[in-house]
Amino acid sequence: MKLIIAIVQSEYAKRLQSAFVDNNVGATKLASTGGFLREGNTTFLLGVEDEDVDGVLKLIEEHSQTREETINPGIHPGISFEQPIEPVNITVGGATVFVLPVDQSLHF
Repeated sequence: MKLIIAIVQSEYAKRLQSAFVDNNVGATKLASTGGFLREGNTTFLLGVEDEDVDGVLKLIEEHSQTREETINPGIHPGISFEQPIEPVNITVGGATVFVLPVDQSLHF
């Protein structure tokens, strides 16, 4: 058995959750916040049998797309810059996924 932790942008969470339901994949959904952009994320925790891991990862990949976004770097109070800070293009979205072994799974 594996524990899959999937962190996705909140705008993709409903679509991914629906895909889990449609494919009979149980998931626990948690609200989370990203550290870099400080925007809302959703973290899914899934207990998955070893033979089902690839299928679940495919669902996550299909329903969590990346895109380019332009951000304006924050100006910190008390720090002055000689040159203006230019907007930066970054890739956002997608999913960060961890697959961990499970030694024991209990239901009470």
